[in-house]
Amino acid sequence: MNDLELKEKAREAADEKMINDAFQKLMECYLASTHRKKVDLVTKAFNFARQAHSGVRRLSGEPYIMHPISVALIACKEMGLGSTSICAALLHDVVEDTEYTVEDIENIFGTRIAMIVEGLTKISGGIFGEKASAQAENFKKLLLTMSNDIRVILIKICDRLHNMRTLDSQPANKKYKIAGETLYIYAPLANRLGLYKIKTELENLSFRFEHPEEYESIVQKLNLTQEERTQLFDQFTEPIRKILDKKGIKYQIKARVKTPYSIWSKMQRKNVGFDEIYDILAVRIVFTPQKPEEEISECFQIYVALRELYEYHRDRTRDWLTSPKANGYQALHVTLMSKQGQWIEVQIRSNRMDEIAEQGFAAHWKYKDGDENPREEGELNDWLRTIKEILDDPQPNAMDFLDSVKLNLFTNEILVFTPKGEIKTLPSGSTALDFAFHIHTFLGTHCFGAKVNHKLVPLNHKLSSGDQIEIITSRTQHVEPSWMKFVTTAKAKAKITAILRRNDREIQKQGENILYQWAKENNLELTMSAIDKLCEFHDLQKHESLLQAIGEKNITLGQEDLDEIYGKKKKNRNGWKKYVPFMKVRDDENQHNAVKVNNELLVVDKDFNKKIPCVITEETINMYIFPKCCNPIPGDDILGFIDDNKHVEIHMRACEVADKLKSSYGNRILDAKWEMHNKNFFEAAIEIHGIDRKGMLHDLADVISDQLGINIHKITIEAHDGVFDGNIELAVHDRSELATIMNQLKTIDGIQEVQQIK
Repeated sequence: MNDLELKEKAREAADEKMINDAFQKLMECYLASTHRKKVDLVTKAFNFARQAHSGVRRLSGEPYIMHPISVALIACKEMGLGSTSICAALLHDVVEDTEYTVEDIENIFGTRIAMIVEGLTKISGGIFGEKASAQAENFKKLLLTMSNDIRVILIKICDRLHNMRTLDSQPANKKYKIAGETLYIYAPLANRLGLYKIKTELENLSFRFEHPEEYESIVQKLNLTQEERTQLFDQFTEPIRKILDKKGIKYQIKARVKTPYSIWSKMQRKNVGFDEIYDILAVRIVFTPQKPEEEISECFQIYVALRELYEYHRDRTRDWLTSPKANGYQALHVTLMSKQGQWIEVQIRSNRMDEIAEQGFAAHWKYKDGDENPREEGELNDWLRTIKEILDDPQPNAMDFLDSVKLNLFTNEILVFTPKGEIKTLPSGSTALDFAFHIHTFLGTHCFGAKVNHKLVPLNHKLSSGDQIEIITSRTQHVEPSWMKFVTTAKAKAKITAILRRNDREIQKQGENILYQWAKENNLELTMSAIDKLCEFHDLQKHESLLQAIGEKNITLGQEDLDEIYGKKKKNRNGWKKYVPFMKVRDDENQHNAVKVNNELLVVDKDFNKKIPCVITEETINMYIFPKCCNPIPGDDILGFIDDNKHVEIHMRACEVADKLKSSYGNRILDAKWEMHNKNFFEAAIEIHGIDRKGMLHDLADVISDQLGINIHKITIEAHDGVFDGNIELAVHDRSELATIMNQLKTIDGIQEVQQIK
C-alpha cells in the first residue's frame, strides 16, 4: 500500500469517526428529551441518508452527511422537536441530491415524513421564470406545505441556520445572496414564530458576512466596554436582588446585551456612532411562580417592587402579559432610571414565558409521533390562513410575491374594532381600505370613506391599535388603480388586482374591436408581424398594452401606423435622446430613478465569471449602472446585480432594493469592490436639525467650505419656533470624507442632529 492509499485510508477512518461521533451526540440529545423514543426509526433514517450521500463532500471538505446530522441536532436541541422532525431533517436533501424519490421515502418512512421531506426539497424554475432566483419559488413551496405541517418551516429554518454557520467556504457573491435571503426572509420568519435565539443568530451571521469590517468593529467595542457594563449591571441589580429575596421569590437575573446587528441597525437608522447607543444593556428577571395560574399577577408584583426602587419611564412600559404578541411572546417590560443616570430596560418573565420567548411555539408544541397533525394554537391558525390567502392569488413576479409575504406575515400587528366591538387583527400600517377588504370584498370594492373613532377619514388613513372603524360605501364607487399605492394587506392587493385585471380585459376587448375595424377599413391583413410593428411604433412591449391603449383612446390609429406597417417611413422614437447619443438612461421595471451613465456598459455574457468581484475604478466606473435607490459612494459596502439587459447595477449591500434582489434573484448577485483614488466626486446629501441662532448659516459654511474645503452644491435652511431644519448637498470623494464632514458639523453650537439622506 503506497503513501497516497495510506492517506486516503486514514482520511476515511477520520471521516467515519467524525460522522459516528456527530450521530452519537444527536442520539444523546434525543434520548434526553421528553419525546417517545423511536431510536430504531431515527437510526434507520441516519443510515439511509448516510448511504445516499456516500462519497459526497461539502465545499468545506467535510462529508456531506455532517450537514443533515447538524440540522437534525438543531431541530432536536434548539427547537425541541421529536423523531418525525429529526428523521425529516436527516433526509431533507436526499430527494434533491440523489436518485431517491419522495415515493421511496414514503414507502420506507411513511407519509408524514415523506410530506415534510417533499416540502423541504428545493425545486428549480417555477412560476417566476428562469430570470428569478429559485429561492422565491422554494419559499412559496415551503409555505404551501407549511400550511399542512408547520414542522416544514421549522426544519427549513434549522437548515438555513446551519448553512449560515458554515458560510465561510462560499465565494463572496454566494455569501451576499444567502445572507441577503436570510435577513430578508428567514430571520423575520424565525421572529414571527417566536424563535428569538435563532432569529438573533441569523441576523448576526448575515451582518457578519455582508459587512465584515463593521461587524468586527462593533464586536471589539463591545469587548472593550464589557467591564463597564458588568459594573453597571451589578450596581443596578443589587437592590433588586435584596427586595426579591425579602419577598421570597425564586428568580434569576440575567444581563441581556444588544446584539452587534441590532446595534448596527440602530446606528444606521439614527445615524449615530457606537458611543451614542445608550440601551446596549438590558436586564431580564426570570422567576418561578409559586402558583402557575398566578404567574401574571406575580409579574405585576415584581413590577411594583421595582417601582419602589427606581423612577420609571412612562412612555416605555410594555404589557405583553394580558395581550401577548402574535408569536406567543409574553413579558412585562419597564424602563428604569439607574443611580448612575442611565435608563435600563427590565424584562419580567416567568420560566414558561422565558422558554417560549427563546424557543417560540416549538417550546410548547410537543409533537406526538403518529398524530395526523401537530397541535396548533389560535394565533398560528390565523397566520396559516393569511399564508393561504397569499398563495391563492400569487403575484406575477418574485419580488411582488416576497413583498406580500413580508408585509403580511412579518410585520407587527394592530388590533382594531368593528362598529359592533368585534376585534380584528391587521398588519401594522394597514389603512381604512385594508380594513374594508378584510371584512368583505363588497365593502372594499364600494368603499369611498370611513369613520375612525367617529371621525370621517379618507381611504388611505392609517389605522392604529384600538381604533374603531365604520366603512362608508356607495354603489357608484368602483375600484381605482391608485388604491394599489396605499393598501398593504395581501387580501386587499389580490382583490384590487383581480378586479383591475377584469376591467382591463374588457377595455382590451374594446381595443381589439377598434383595431380589427380599422384594419378592415384600410384593407389591411392584421398579422402578428403587423401588430408587433404597431407595438414597436408606440413604444409598447406587449400586444395587451397596445389593445389597452387603443381601448382607453390613448392611441388613435391613423396613416402613420399604416406607413409603419408597410415600412414607408420610421418614426424617430428616441425623441430628445438623439441629441445626446453618448448618454444612456436606466429605467428598469422596478422604477428606480437612475443616473445617466456612459454608453459603454459592461455586458455579462456566458464567459463572465460571477465568482470574481467587479472592481470599480476611475477607468471602469462608467461601465456600471448606479440606481438612485441608495446612491453608493466609495467606502460603502457594495454588490453587483445583473439586470434584465445583462448590465450590472451597483447597490449598497444594506439597500432595501438590494435586499429584495438578493432574495428574489440571488443567482444574479455579484461581489463588487471600490478601488478609487479620490479623483472623482460623488453627490451626497446631509440633513441637519438644531436650535436656531444668529450666525448659524455662517458657521455651517465656515466648517464645510473654509475648514474642510468641500464644495457645497445646495443648502436649504428653514427656521420655525426657535428651531431649524436644513438640507445640504455636497460633492465628496468617499464615505470617510462624508463622515468627517458630519462629525465636524456636530461640533457646531446648536446643531442637535446630523444624518445622511439616503
